Amino acid sequence: MQYTGARIVLEILKENDIDTIFGYPGGAILPIYDELYTGSHGIRSIRGAHEQGTAHAADAYARVTGKTGVVLATSGPGATNLVTALATAQADSVPLVAITGNTSMDLIGKDSFQEVYIAGITMPVTKHNFVVRDVAALAPSLRRAFEIAQEGRCGAVLVDIPKNILTQATTFTKPKKKRAPAYRARKSDIRKLAALINASTRPLLYFGGGVIAGGASNMLLSLCMEANLPACHTLMGTGALPSDCPYNLGLAGMHGRRSVAKAIDECDLLVAIGTRFSDRVALSGKDFAHEAKRVHIDIDDAEISKNIRISLGIQADAADVLAQLAPLVEPKARTAWFDRLHKLQDMLDKPDPYASIPGLSPMYILDRLAQAAQEDAILVTDVGQHQIWAAQRYPFRYPKTLITPGGLGTMGFGMGASVGAKLAAPQKQVFLITGDGSFHMDLIELATAVRYGLAVKVIVLDNESLGMVRQWQHLQYGGRYAESDDVGTTDFAAVARAFGAQGTNADTCAAFDAALATAMQADGPFVIHCKIDKRIEVSPLLQESGGHILMR
Repeated sequence: MQYTGARIVLEILKENDIDTIFGYPGGAILPIYDELYTGSHGIRSIRGAHEQGTAHAADAYARVTGKTGVVLATSGPGATNLVTALATAQADSVPLVAITGNTSMDLIGKDSFQEVYIAGITMPVTKHNFVVRDVAALAPSLRRAFEIAQEGRCGAVLVDIPKNILTQATTFTKPKKKRAPAYRARKSDIRKLAALINASTRPLLYFGGGVIAGGASNMLLSLCMEANLPACHTLMGTGALPSDCPYNLGLAGMHGRRSVAKAIDECDLLVAIGTRFSDRVALSGKDFAHEAKRVHIDIDDAEISKNIRISLGIQADAADVLAQLAPLVEPKARTAWFDRLHKLQDMLDKPDPYASIPGLSPMYILDRLAQAAQEDAILVTDVGQHQIWAAQRYPFRYPKTLITPGGLGTMGFGMGASVGAKLAAPQKQVFLITGDGSFHMDLIELATAVRYGLAVKVIVLDNESLGMVRQWQHLQYGGRYAESDDVGTTDFAAVARAFGAQGTNADTCAAFDAALATAMQADGPFVIHCKIDKRIEVSPLLQESGGHILMR
C-alpha cells in the first residue's frame, strides 16, 4: 500500500491504540491535520489554547489512562513551546510522544521561516528523539518512538518530521509483532530481599510513582497487610495505598510528616520500591536512613546507587518483585516497632499545625472538598503551597487520583492537565487545586475546557503572592519579599465568565460552601476564586543542617 507520510503517522497511532491526540495546527504540521479532517481514522483531535498547555493535557491523559500521550505541534515556536512540558513528562516518567512538523528538507539549514533544530533543543529533556529525513524511515521511527516511550522507565520522545516527508508517499506495511522486554528480578535477589525483611525488627517500605505506573498498588497493599509492614511514600506515590490505611504512615520528605522522617531515621531496613532518592526526600544524603540496610528496587538501573549508597539493588518492575516476594515474606507482629511508630505520630504529628487558622483557609477548603467529592475524584495541582496542602490534607484512596508535576515542579501545569485528565476519565470528577501565581500562567486553557464542555472545577487559592517563594523568603531572606508579594488583584471569577465558563468569588467559609455546592451541579467548567491569608505557610518544612533534619 502506498501511503503519504501524514497517513502513515495516523496508521502508527492506530497501531498503538491511540484514540485521542492533542495539538495545535500550523503550517509545517498541516498535512497531518488535513488527514485528520476526514475523520476516517477514528482519532479524536483536541486543540488547546497554547502548545505547552496542550502537551500538559497529553501528559495528564497518559497518567490517567496508562496509554502514551500524543501531542502535535508545528515547527519553530510551536515546537519550542513544548519543551517545558516534555521536561515535565520526562521528570515524572510519563509516556509521551511529541510529533513536530518542520520546514521542508530543501529549506533546512537556511534559517527559514519558523525553522529550529528542535531535536537538539529537546535532547537533554527527552528519553530519545528522532529526526526523520526519509519517508521510508518514518514508520520505523514512529514505531520505535512508541516503544521507547513505554519501555522500562517511561518517558518523553520527540519525532521531528519535515513537511515534505509528510506529503511524500511510500510503501506502508503492517508491523511485525514484537515481544516487550521483561524487567524481571533475579530469584536470588528476591531471596536476599525476603531474608532481609524476615530478619528485620524495624522494616520500612518507601514507595513512589513506579508502584502506580506499574499497576502494583494492590500488590503493595497485600504485602503490607500479610507481612505486617509499615510504609511511607513520595509525592508521586500518593494514592498507591489509601491514605487511611493503617500501614500507610504518610508522606515522606521535605513537606512530609515529621513522624515519617523519624521513622526513616530509626528503621533498620529501608526498602525503596519504584522511586528514586531525590533531594526532596533524601534530605540528609548519605545519612538518609543511616541505621538501615537500604534496598532499592527500580526499573531504571541508572537510579540505583546514584544518590545514596545501598545494600541491595534490584532492577526490575515493581509488580514482578512484589509478586515474587509475597510468598517468601514471613508475617510478624513487630509490636515494638509499631508501638514506636504510633508514639512518634502522637509526639510529632499532633496537634494539627493548621488547626488554629481562622476563617477560610486551605485546610477548610480541602476538608469540604473531600466531603463533597466522590472517593475516586481526580485532583490536579500546579506547583506551590497549594500542591503541598493538597497532598497533605486530601484523603487520596486510589492510585492515579493525584495528578501533579513532582520532578520538574512546573507552574502552569494544572489547567492543561485538568483538560487531559477529564478527557481521559469523563465519568470521574476532576478538580484543579491551584494558586494565583500558577493560574496566571495557564488560565488560557479554560478556553479549551469551555470549547469541549469539560466540567472541570477549579479552586484558586489566592493569597496575592507567590506563596512558596514568599515562605522561603520569610525563612531564609529576613522577610525581604522581592517580587513575591502583591502578585495582582485579578478577578479570576470574572475571567472565567469572559471565557464562557462559570465563576464566583469566596472569601468566607459560608461563601465557599455555597460556591462549591453550585459548582458541583454545573455541567461545564467552574472557577471558585478563594481569598486566603498570605501568612498561612506550609508545615512541616524539613531541612537539612549538618547532617541532621531540622523540623519547622
